[in-house]
Amino acid sequence: MAEPGQDRRSRAPRARSVADSLTLAIHEHRLAPGLKLNEDEVGEIFGVSRTIVRSALQMLAHDQLVSIEPNRGAFVAEPSIREAREVFEARALLEPRTARSAAERVTPADVTLLRRHNDEEHAALHRGDYGTALRLSGQFHLEIARIADQATIAGFIAQLISRSSLVIALYWRRPNAMCETHAHEALLGALARGDGPLAEDLMKGHLLDLLSLLDLRETPPPPQSLREALNG
Repeated sequence: MAEPGQDRRSRAPRARSVADSLTLAIHEHRLAPGLKLNEDEVGEIFGVSRTIVRSALQMLAHDQLVSIEPNRGAFVAEPSIREAREVFEARALLEPRTARSAAERVTPADVTLLRRHNDEEHAALHRGDYGTALRLSGQFHLEIARIADQATIAGFIAQLISRSSLVIALYWRRPNAMCETHAHEALLGALARGDGPLAEDLMKGHLLDLLSLLDLRETPPPPQSLREALNG
């Protein structure tokens, strides 16, 4: 008979797997902000117990991707207009300096990886897969933070990028605007040349441009079906 501690350890990887799948669905905008994550339905979809589902939802709550409300359940988080502004303003404070540091440390292998991310992002845009493009865009920024070798700041940036996905799902009404800028290509060029000051300036301008593309006056769209979103 397994010890209670062993049971918990065996459940943890399954909970992490469910949490990762839900996170991907949120980042790719298949799960809309405000959508209720019913424990029974999530458990049925993934073939796991409610205990595992609860653990997964707690992980997402820790990452601020899910809000858990007493007597109501878990919902995909809905950043307010104020939070939307704060998220991108915080990114505009942190990421430019990180881009400068990355330019000072970047290797040819790093440039190759960033270029692949950029190519995959553009391919997703061209086929109209804006959710995948958004996820790849976030990964591009996370790779820059990794290259900068600033683990603590990278952790903050990762949380802000997760929140950015929710903000864009709620307040960005012009998905085609993602095609209107080649900011990542310009950043890539500055990084490849080791031009820290230019990388810093480009990153700041890029993030402020993203903030300007948010329509912070519109009413959020209604949430869709959980099962349809995850199976779609």
